Amino acid sequence: MNEFLLAGGIMGAMGVSLAAVLAFADKKLYVFEDPRIEAVDALLPKANCGACGCVGCHDFAEKLVKGEIAPGKCSVSSPAGILAIATLLQVDPGAEEKRVARLACAGGPHVARHRAQYVGLPTCRAAALVNGGAKGCSWGCLGLGDCELVCDFHAIEMNSHSLPVVNESRCTACGDCVDVCPKQLFSLHVQSHHLWVACRSLADGQQAEADCEVACTACGRCAADAPALIQIINNLAVIDYSQNKLATAAPTQRCPTGAIVWFEKDLGPLKGAEAKRITRHTPLPVSLADLPVQGSNRSFKDMHL
Repeated sequence: MNEFLLAGGIMGAMGVSLAAVLAFADKKLYVFEDPRIEAVDALLPKANCGACGCVGCHDFAEKLVKGEIAPGKCSVSSPAGILAIATLLQVDPGAEEKRVARLACAGGPHVARHRAQYVGLPTCRAAALVNGGAKGCSWGCLGLGDCELVCDFHAIEMNSHSLPVVNESRCTACGDCVDVCPKQLFSLHVQSHHLWVACRSLADGQQAEADCEVACTACGRCAADAPALIQIINNLAVIDYSQNKLATAAPTQRCPTGAIVWFEKDLGPLKGAEAKRITRHTPLPVSLADLPVQGSNRSFKDMHL
């Protein structure tokens, strides 16, 4: 009996000692966290997309409370949400222009030729490993939708021509599509960059158009119409966005292929008056051979990333 009492006494003493140590440590090591951080965090969309430059919404909330960043930096929050945060913290909401992902390709299979048929794992990254893909244009979109699959915000959808279309109202500029595209066709731009070259081909004009009917042929008309804004570099029209204040839709008007477009809110990319009209909806025939480019020994049509 005495042994049980002794053991119980020892355990009780150890419990009290441990509790005292924990209480001391809690008091000594306590780090004060401004209660406004949790209040701000509750007002954020919990997207954790990283578009604001922070590692997550809680990190963003901490920087907001410290005054290191403006509420408007969050490209996912609604205007009402940003105003609510600014009112809580008694700060200026800040004017941060929304950034979105843009695709530098318009060559679906109805306008861009394929030199073979790809049979294999249905992802752009897999197809690109097989001699750069089956597309005639080495720089063109492979159309297998890796970007659509990685977009957590459902801002990208593949259209009927196997081209990704960005819904700018949903896009958070998280950059996942930029990272996943093996052809590096996506980049992040502020929405005021209305003028856009929907092509990355560096082939000479004749070859570029032979591969894709909507490719930039480096004809130079856009550069002639806006010399302070556009240059032809390596057979491709390149826009100097540091001069974006000079941008108008004028350089699109004489583009023969419609490779340079003007993005208009709610209307998307608009081509110029002299751009050829594309009426074909069916894929072009394979240009060189009907033999498959084997990415594996069988088709994986039902698999995903």
